[in-house]
Amino acid sequence: MNNKICLLFTIVATSMATQAQKSQSDTQNPLLQEYKTPYNVPPFDKIKNEHYKPAIISGIAAHDLEIKNIANNKEAATFSNTIEALENAGQLLGNVTTVFYNVNSANTNDEMQAIAKDISPSLSAHNDDIYLNEALFKKVKFVYDNKAKMKLSGEQSKLLDETYKSFVRSGANLSNSDKEKLREINSRMSLLTLTYGQNVLAETNSYELLITDKKDLAGLPQNIVNSAADAAKRKNKTGWIFTLSNASVMPFLQYAENRELRKEILTAYQNRANNNNQYDNKKVLIELANLRAAKAQLMGYKTYADYGLEETMAKNPESVSNLLTDLWKPALENAKKETAAIKKMMIVDKITGEVQPYDWRYYTEKIRKERFDLDEQQLKEYLSIDNVQNGIFAVTEKLFGLKYKQVTNIPTFHKDVTTWVVMDADGTELGILLMDFYARSSKRGGAWMTSYRKQQIKDGKRILPVISLTCNFPAPAGDAPTLLTFDETTTFFHEFGHGLHGLLSNVNYKSLSGTSVSRDFVELPSQIMENWATDPEVLKMYAKHYKSGEVMPTGLIAKFQKAGTFDQGFATVEYLAAAMLDMDYHTQSKPITMSAEKFEKESLDKIGLTGAIIPRYRSTYFTHVFSGGYAAGYYSYIWAAVLDADAFDAFKKTSLFNPELAKKFRTHILEKGGTEDSMILYNKFRGKDPEVKPLLIRRGLAL
Repeated sequence: MNNKICLLFTIVATSMATQAQKSQSDTQNPLLQEYKTPYNVPPFDKIKNEHYKPAIISGIAAHDLEIKNIANNKEAATFSNTIEALENAGQLLGNVTTVFYNVNSANTNDEMQAIAKDISPSLSAHNDDIYLNEALFKKVKFVYDNKAKMKLSGEQSKLLDETYKSFVRSGANLSNSDKEKLREINSRMSLLTLTYGQNVLAETNSYELLITDKKDLAGLPQNIVNSAADAAKRKNKTGWIFTLSNASVMPFLQYAENRELRKEILTAYQNRANNNNQYDNKKVLIELANLRAAKAQLMGYKTYADYGLEETMAKNPESVSNLLTDLWKPALENAKKETAAIKKMMIVDKITGEVQPYDWRYYTEKIRKERFDLDEQQLKEYLSIDNVQNGIFAVTEKLFGLKYKQVTNIPTFHKDVTTWVVMDADGTELGILLMDFYARSSKRGGAWMTSYRKQQIKDGKRILPVISLTCNFPAPAGDAPTLLTFDETTTFFHEFGHGLHGLLSNVNYKSLSGTSVSRDFVELPSQIMENWATDPEVLKMYAKHYKSGEVMPTGLIAKFQKAGTFDQGFATVEYLAAAMLDMDYHTQSKPITMSAEKFEKESLDKIGLTGAIIPRYRSTYFTHVFSGGYAAGYYSYIWAAVLDADAFDAFKKTSLFNPELAKKFRTHILEKGGTEDSMILYNKFRGKDPEVKPLLIRRGLAL
C-alpha cells in the first residue's frame, strides 16, 4: 500500500470514527433528541451540565445550514420561502438555548455560569451572521417591497413588517466596515450583560447577617424568626441568619427594632456589586451604557433611548420624560409628608437627626399600626401561598372560564416546581404551567414569567405553550405554610397575568405570540391582575386564615382598604427615581466618563430625591436595565400602570367579573400577542384611549 492510499485510508477511518463518536454522543444528549415526555416538556430530569454546550454548538450548525438554504434559494423570494422559512428555522437552537438560559436564571451553578460566558460570543456572532447576511436581507427586502402585490393576512403582514424591521434594526443597512464594528459591540455587550447579572447574584449570596443574641431579634414576628433559624440550621450554624434576598432583608427592615442592624443589612443590600472586588459592577455598567450608545449612533440614532423606544408605545424619550416628570412632583410632595410623619415618630423614640433609608420601612409599619390599626402580620395569616393560589385560580375561572389540574408526571428543573395543565371552560387544554415559588441561592432575585415553548399554530393545530412562573417567596418554616405579604401576594397575581398572556395566546406565528409585544404594553396583563388581588370581593374568595379557615373579617378588609394609598409617595418615588436613572444612562449622546457613583448622584440630585429614600434599584444591581432587557424601558411599569388603572376602571364601573369586558380583554389583549399595534388592541378592548386620572386617584396623587 503506497503512502497516498495509506493516508487516504487513515483520513477516512478517522472521519468515520469521529462521526460514529459524534452520533453516539448525540444519541445520549437529551437536548438533541425528540422530547419523549408528557406534553413534550423538556426532559429536565435527564439534562446534565455537560449536555448544554454540545447541544448549542449543534443547534448553531443546524441553524446556519437552514439560513444558508434560505439565502441561497434560487427561486424568487416569497413570503413562504423567505419569511415563513425564517420563522420556522432554528428550532433546535431555540429549544436548547431556551432551556439553558431559563434554568440558568432559576437554578444555576458555577458550571452553568461558566458555560454561559463561554458560549456568549458564539451566540452573538451567530445572531449577527443572520441579520448581517446580505443575500438573506436582499430576499427579505424584496418580499417587503412587494407586499402590496401579495395577498397577505393581517398577521402575515405583521410578521413581514417585524422581520424586516428586525433586520434593519440589527444593522442590515450598514456598510461592511460598520457591520464589523457592530459585531464587536454586540459580542462585548453580550458578555458584559452576563457578567453584570452573575456579579449581582454572587454579591447577594455572599452576605449573611448572623444573629446569635436573641435580644437582637426584638420586634421580628415569630414566622420571620423561624425562617432565619431554619436558614442557620441549613448552614450548620447556631443562631439566626438573614440574607439579602428580598424575602429575608425586607421583613428585617420592616420589623427589627435594632437600628444599627437595620443599617448594616441595608448598607450591604444597597452596596451589592459596589464593593471594589471581583464582583464590582461599576465599570461594567458604564462600559455597557457607552456601548449601547455607540451601537445606537452607529445605527443612526442620537441616543440608545431613541433607538430602544422606537418600537414601543412611548415612541421617544420625550414622551417618557413627560410622564415621569408629571408624576414626580405629586409623588415627591407625598413622600415629604410621609418623611415628616416618620421623623415625628422617631423623636418620640428619642432618635435625633434626619430620617435614613433604613428607618423608612420600620417606622412606616409603626405608623400603619397607629393610624389604621393595621398589622401586616395579621394580614399574612390570611394569605398562605395555597390560599393565594386558589384565589388566582378562582379569579381567572370567573373571568375567563379557566380550569387547572395539577399533574406529577411532568419533569421539572427543581423539586420545588409544581406542574399544571391549564384548560378552557369546555375542557380544551390550553397550555402547561410550571410554578417555582421559593427563594434559593441558585436563583436570581425578583420574579418573572418565561416560556419553555411558545404558542403557535402548526399544520392547523394549536401547539400548547409551556409557561413558567418564578418567584422568590420565603420557603415554609417548620410546620407552618408560607405566609405572603400583600406585596408578595400582588407579585403572585402580577406574574400570573404574564402567564395568562402566554397561556391564552392564539396566533399563528410563535414570534408574535404571547408576550411578544412592546415592553410598555407587556406589563398591562400582569398589572391589571394586581387589582383583583386587593379587591374586597375577591379577598373574601381567597383570604382565609391558614389555621382556622376563617374568611378575612370585613373589619380587617376595611382597614386594609382605608390604608390603600398609605405610603404611596414612597413607593412611587423610589420607583420613579430608578426609572429616571435608567433614562439618564440611556439618553447620553456622548460617552460617560465619570464614575458610576458620581453619575448616579448627579442624576438623583437633579430630581431632588430626599435622602430618606434610595431608588428601588441602584446602578450596580439594576438588573432589569443592565442584564434583563429593560434598558431605557424601566418606565414601562408606570406606563402600563396608566393602562391597567384605566382598564380596571371599566370593570369597577360595571362589574368586577363583567363577562363581556372579560371576553374583550381575552380576545383583544391576551389572545392577540403582537399581531397588531398595541394601542389598536387597547382601543379594541376599551373603546377609547387610556386616561391617567384613574392611576393618580388609585395612588392618592391626584392634585
